[in-house]
Amino acid sequence: MKKIAAVVSATIGMTLMSNAEWKPVEGTMLTEWGQTVTPENAWTEYPRPQLVRDDWTNLNGIWDVAITKDTAEKPKKWTDEILVPFALETPLSGIGKRLELDEVIWYRRDFELASAPEGRLHLNFEGVDYACRVWVNGGYAGSHVGGNLPFSFDVTELVQSGENEIVMRVVDDTDSADRYQLRGKQKRKNSGIWYSPSSGIWQTVWLEETSETYLESIKFVGDMHGGLDFEARVVGESANGAKVRVSVLEGGETVSKKTGPASGFSLKVKDAKLWSPDEPSLYDLKVELLDRKGKVTETIDSYVGFRSVGKETDADGNLRFTLNGEEIFHLGPLDQGWWPDGFLNPPSDEAIVFEMDFLKEAGFNMIRKHKKVEPRRYYYHADRLGFLVWQDHVSGGAGPNEWPIWKKLRAELPDYEPKNNRWWKPEDGDNLEADWPDWAHEQCMAELKVMIDTLYNNPSVVVWTTFNERWGQHRSMKVGKWVEEYDTTRHLNIASGGNFFEVGDIADEHNYPDPSFPLALEVFDDYVKVVGEFGGHGWPVEGHLWSKKKRNWGYGGLPKTIEEYKERYVRSMEILGELKENGIAAGVYTQTTDVEGEINGILTYDRKVVKIAPEELAEIHRKAGLLDSE
Repeated sequence: MKKIAAVVSATIGMTLMSNAEWKPVEGTMLTEWGQTVTPENAWTEYPRPQLVRDDWTNLNGIWDVAITKDTAEKPKKWTDEILVPFALETPLSGIGKRLELDEVIWYRRDFELASAPEGRLHLNFEGVDYACRVWVNGGYAGSHVGGNLPFSFDVTELVQSGENEIVMRVVDDTDSADRYQLRGKQKRKNSGIWYSPSSGIWQTVWLEETSETYLESIKFVGDMHGGLDFEARVVGESANGAKVRVSVLEGGETVSKKTGPASGFSLKVKDAKLWSPDEPSLYDLKVELLDRKGKVTETIDSYVGFRSVGKETDADGNLRFTLNGEEIFHLGPLDQGWWPDGFLNPPSDEAIVFEMDFLKEAGFNMIRKHKKVEPRRYYYHADRLGFLVWQDHVSGGAGPNEWPIWKKLRAELPDYEPKNNRWWKPEDGDNLEADWPDWAHEQCMAELKVMIDTLYNNPSVVVWTTFNERWGQHRSMKVGKWVEEYDTTRHLNIASGGNFFEVGDIADEHNYPDPSFPLALEVFDDYVKVVGEFGGHGWPVEGHLWSKKKRNWGYGGLPKTIEEYKERYVRSMEILGELKENGIAAGVYTQTTDVEGEINGILTYDRKVVKIAPEELAEIHRKAGLLDSE
């Protein structure tokens, strides 16, 4: 598998900007990678590893920015400069300002073209939170709604030789009432499990040149038998009847090749090396677009992992996860994906790899990506390093009822006593779902579809989680049945921690600090039983706290010594080992790192202190019987 990491030389002759006066916001927490960020090196890697072209230009760097009232027109004066791709509120933006309810962000930057594009020129945004409109040279390029996923505009007819200008207007309502915005863990009043908002451009911006008729997207899946199902979306005047030639390569040698219609075909790799966390084997793909005469008009690079996700019943009648036909226990952390210097955006590609290397050495084979979608390079690293990814849909909007009815799985027990009046055990007449308006539901589903489409080709992604702890939960059966039909290659977890509906593959219980599950209840016998959150043991590390002014906390109260902290971790893992023996198929420990005042990470928020060494963690997991392989 070749590495897709270096900056590719652009052929469209753009002059990049820089600003030696830029610096991170003073007095803020930085990681070691954030400390080395500059306008010249900010996210220079190719951002889309599964559809790679040579002709691209990175537009990250210093942009002009202005904050105006939401009623204002394009600013006549640009009041500041910001480092893209870091959100307005982040230290690495150089701004660090909260966006107010009645404000919008305006961005501007110039770029230069040596000549007009020979084919089509695309302006790509990997992530803008939340809704935006874009102009190029005063002409309207387009608009986009949704803060977590990539989008693109064809700007061929708007650009010119020489100097060009991009202007963008961004609105971000975060958790404003009645907006139903998918925001994940962001809240304007951040505290507890809710974190600082992140507004505006927060991932790479880039230009890309394609042929007149081009591959807009490719979709494929490889299975444990070496089968590869492939289809492509072709755009342009010659798109009708277009054919595609797909070559599968191992070590530069072609092991399978086939030409077929872009609408879809299959090919086979004999004796394919299978992808798994222990051996994350990947094959290179070369995809060639052919015209009616069979001439190659475009070539893109990608990669594939051959694996099959499944479930089967063990000797005791419990459903277990399988990978490539073999039973596998999923063990991993709840991963918020938050950084003190970049918030939603990691400070660098190297920072992602550091975390994954740590988790791999600690004996984890899974990551639950919690309520956010990462940059696409994150999933590339998960593919090549070997992680099973549980991908949450980003939450937002209203929950059920004014009081959040949370039907924990254990609430089915006849003698269960509910907490906080009726919380966790609904009474007759209670609605376990919110009543969302049609427009909000349609936007939620649109973002869910784009997330699945964006990550469909990644072998690491094995579970879709549509709701978490009733946050924004609505129309659960309709949503679940849609996901089941749309992607038959992965598991569906309809609601991690409740409210459970009988759809999908998984019944998921949350319990803090120690894991538990109501194993005696037959209603969950037809589902893979997992503990989707547990642990959360906190330990404050002096000198590495995000804020001493806010409450720093962990589940079950804070231990008095680091030894007690480790003992609590060992106890939770031992209990999980016992649950595994009795039918539990996965455990998700909260969490990879501290986040703001939530100090229950194995690493501190700045990633500078390891609370439990990775080799010690691996030994704890091994002794608890949680590792399927050595």
